[in-house]
Amino acid sequence: MNRKIIVLDTTLRDGEQVPGAKLNVHQKIEFAQQLKRLHVDIIEAGFPASSAGDFQAVQEIVRNVGDTVSITALARAVQSDIDAVYESIKLAQNPLIHIVLGTSNIHVEKKFNRSKDAVMQMGVDAVKYAKTLLPQVQYSTEDASRSEFEYLWKTIESVVKAGATIINVPDTVGYAVPDEFGELIRKINERLKNLNEKVILSVHCHNDLGLATANTLSAIKNGAEKVECTINGLGERAGNTSLEEVVMGIRVRENHYHCTTQINTKELFKTSRLLTHLTGLDVQVNKAITGENAFAHSSGIHQDGLLKDKQVYEIMSPEEVGADSMELILTARSGRHAFKNAVEKMGFDTSDAEDFEGLFQKFLALADAKKEVYDHDVFYLVNNHRSLEESNSQLYEMVSFQVVTNDLNPSATVKLKKGSEIFEESAVGDGPIDALYSVIKSLVGLEVQLKDYKINSLSRGKEAIGRVNLRIEYQGKIYLGRAMDTDIIKASAMAFLNGINAALLDTTNDNGRN
Repeated sequence: MNRKIIVLDTTLRDGEQVPGAKLNVHQKIEFAQQLKRLHVDIIEAGFPASSAGDFQAVQEIVRNVGDTVSITALARAVQSDIDAVYESIKLAQNPLIHIVLGTSNIHVEKKFNRSKDAVMQMGVDAVKYAKTLLPQVQYSTEDASRSEFEYLWKTIESVVKAGATIINVPDTVGYAVPDEFGELIRKINERLKNLNEKVILSVHCHNDLGLATANTLSAIKNGAEKVECTINGLGERAGNTSLEEVVMGIRVRENHYHCTTQINTKELFKTSRLLTHLTGLDVQVNKAITGENAFAHSSGIHQDGLLKDKQVYEIMSPEEVGADSMELILTARSGRHAFKNAVEKMGFDTSDAEDFEGLFQKFLALADAKKEVYDHDVFYLVNNHRSLEESNSQLYEMVSFQVVTNDLNPSATVKLKKGSEIFEESAVGDGPIDALYSVIKSLVGLEVQLKDYKINSLSRGKEAIGRVNLRIEYQGKIYLGRAMDTDIIKASAMAFLNGINAALLDTTNDNGRN
């Protein structure tokens, strides 16, 4: 009989730690709803103690999907963090408190500057306190793969006796290799089953050596019952274990791993694309399962073999992961059904009839102007329709701009609005974008540095929508700016302004907390 592997998705917590992957509350809810359709068992919704915004986002995710999906959030082994997790997830149908504390010598000695016994007691006290709030508590032994085994086990034993219901073994810095990590999980699993057979053994791997998926599958083979992953392998540094790779690895080689998941694999491609659209972080074309070329064959020998029998060069079909449908080009005559299908294919919810009708009317206007509407145009339309309206009087709004480019003195004139105040100024630069950014910096009075600037075309034709992604630095912190428009100069201006507004919001929140 095949074991069922529990799948926790931590894209909204660990994945969001990637520079440039920050999502607003509405985007997080949109993605959480898609994770619900994907049938993940648990969503790790955030780190509520880190900020008021993260706390609110976790609460909103609970309200929107917590009726059917288990929700957890991360806490350090301190009472205030645990309280923040409890208050943010308590309304979920099946809430879970997740506590993390290091067990490696490096973490104990350098990070905590305490004795091993003292750190272990911190973990025990944290679990005991969490158990007074909720019955389900996960304990993560951070940096487990570099920990001394007997101390690691002693910690696990202590927190299980204190009430932990899930033990998570992370390869926090991607140090492990598959045979070694598998053996670690086998040893822990044997002892854990003797200690308390009801406790679930979980793993959380990072991809610093490109081995996250291999380590996770090795752990499953050796007794792990739960895996923690992110969509597209999103995560800080080299990323986390890719959910789609683990799930399809188990599915394709079910006779080897003798286990299954409840993941709806036909939603994998859609989930991957939605995350790409929301974050602006593209998937490499040769990415396993969800890359553009994952099911593409250019070799003449391969194409010939595929025409004779797909199994010659395919171990799974694109239909299994939801990559089967070709892009449909929409026009004003496409109708509601075709447009609704396109919106849903991108992972957006269409259950609100009134909201959808308003969106459809905007589509008709775009289709009349553009004639042919592609997938990326649809995303642009939905994203703009559902974007959060900022009413904060401390934020800047673009009123108008003009850019003149030539070989001698490229210049820009910009008019901004902040509350009831209007600001207007002109500046020259080395090029049109430099002039535009120089005048915006001068108007807002912030010394920001442009660290990265990237333009992508999101559709076809002369009316194609361009997406600008950029990163700016302000007071030592990095902020993301994104915008889309058929006018790439306007998109560049809006992306820069969005980055500045993000910095202003962060600064305002910091001052409010101090």
